[in-house]
Amino acid sequence: MKIDKGLPFLQKIDNIVRYENGKIIIHDRRTYPAKIEYITCEDYHEVAQAIKDMVTQSYGPWVISLIGMINAARKAKGLKKTKAQEVLKEAAHVLSNARPTTSHGMAYVINKVLNFSLHALEKGGDLEQQTHDFVYETIETRYKEDRAMAEYTISLLPDPAIIMTQCYAETLIGYVLSVSLELGKKIELICPETRPYLQGARLTASDAYDLGIKVTVITDNMPGYMLSLGKVDAFVCAADVITLDGFIVNKIGTFQIALAADYFRVPFYAMRNPSVLNPTIDTVKIEERNPEEVVHAMGIRTTKPGVNGYYPAFDITPPNLVSAVVTSKGIFSPYDLGQHFKEA
Repeated sequence: MKIDKGLPFLQKIDNIVRYENGKIIIHDRRTYPAKIEYITCEDYHEVAQAIKDMVTQSYGPWVISLIGMINAARKAKGLKKTKAQEVLKEAAHVLSNARPTTSHGMAYVINKVLNFSLHALEKGGDLEQQTHDFVYETIETRYKEDRAMAEYTISLLPDPAIIMTQCYAETLIGYVLSVSLELGKKIELICPETRPYLQGARLTASDAYDLGIKVTVITDNMPGYMLSLGKVDAFVCAADVITLDGFIVNKIGTFQIALAADYFRVPFYAMRNPSVLNPTIDTVKIEERNPEEVVHAMGIRTTKPGVNGYYPAFDITPPNLVSAVVTSKGIFSPYDLGQHFKEA
């Protein structure tokens, strides 16, 4: 896709997922950058399991779920209309609910594909090809929206700028970095390693390095000290969910960085269109993952057997700690989102 020109390896659409003869081939980010490996899913059930197993994160689950709907359209071809509708609806449900915290946002976009496919089924023609074309149009729109958000974010940053991020903001942070290069703006990145999957160290830092951006990895207990030095110009990250009442749900650790940023008067900019299916924070369920993932690092146990772990995958940052929410429509106060993005 031409739309991903200028982005690093991980963010090229074909390096996230490929659809080949009904199979969904997904880049396994759990081993990157030590290895470049792919897994092959035969159907949308396996795609949902790959999402649960953290084969891909950030933008990855969104895009592979849409590709999973192409697979569902393939399976629905040739079936009686009622059965074909059942297959499409089941796929949409399974893919939307692979992870609980993001289920509303996933359902919002997956149901757009579902409705398109159901309509295409009524009209006739090649259901798989029509769904394929619609999905890739949707993906291209997402890339364009992410670039727009990045451009708005860049307008908030000084030149030169040192920014801190959290976890892996995929194309959002990718465009912040790559568009800054296009504009000739100097930018540096500080990223916490992001335990237990180390997405900051493995993914974010790799992307910045590939673009020629100076990047420094810190441990997850260093952000407060780094912010206290007065050398960070902004804390910038994406969000898994932004509610219409202005709460930011993102990778665990975001809240504590936002607290420190507020204390040291460093602005915090959250990038993402708010979820119209999450009008209030009460509609968000925080996913709790297998605690064993916390007592392991890259496959090696870090504690004695029998020691307990605890792993909420996300945390919640209240709007009073957020300087601005950057969306594809522009830059807003977290308190004003409900006026500009209407509930579904």
